[in-house]
Amino acid sequence: EVQLQASGGGLVQAGGSLSLSCAASGFTVDDYNIGWFRQAPGKERDFVAAIRGSGSTSYYADSLQGRFTISRDNTKKMLYLEIHSLKPEDTAIYYCGFLPNYNDNRPSTVVSWGQGTQVTVSS
Repeated sequence: EVQLQASGGGLVQAGGSLSLSCAASGFTVDDYNIGWFRQAPGKERDFVAAIRGSGSTSYYADSLQGRFTISRDNTKKMLYLEIHSLKPEDTAIYYCGFLPNYNDNRPSTVVSWGQGTQVTVSS
């Protein structure tokens, strides 16, 4: 069974940092591009970052450049999202998912979503 499981969220003060993880199972993880997305209360799910299956390239939503870092360790079947200088507006549920087309980051194109992890940033 193909599964993605995000973890690492929590309550953090503004200005702090968090490291989110996404555990993959049931497939050859290095064959798949993975994206991180987030959904704030009452809002649509938005793209955050994507990384190729090989880990060779990655990119971010324009508004999030500089504070977010996506990475992966295919030997461990793990993906990561580091978030620095957290802001209250970063409060959301964060999800990882398969991106069939690396350059198409629309949430509607994601093939399989993992269970999300809640990030709450207090001011």
